[in-house]
Amino acid sequence: MRVGVQFRGTIPAGQARRWFTFNWPQGWHVVWYVVPASPRVGAPQIEWEVEVERASGAYITYWITIRNISPASVDIEARYAVLN
Repeated sequence: MRVGVQFRGTIPAGQARRWFTFNWPQGWHVVWYVVPASPRVGAPQIEWEVEVERASGAYITYWITIRNISPASVDIEARYAVLN
């Protein structure tokens, strides 16, 4: 299994940002996780969704939308795990 951080960013309170990452081999099983890097106790800070584009016969592009659901700016890390 291969794991890592694909990108980092900051999302203002109550807003969303969208990133994309491309040229992932179509045969890989990739799982995406987004975690806050800014501590805040007592409530969730973010939510995310992943959309997929079949960019070619061989490659996938992932579009990751991250929404800050907290009242403060939050730093994030988008992490991946390749399962095969």
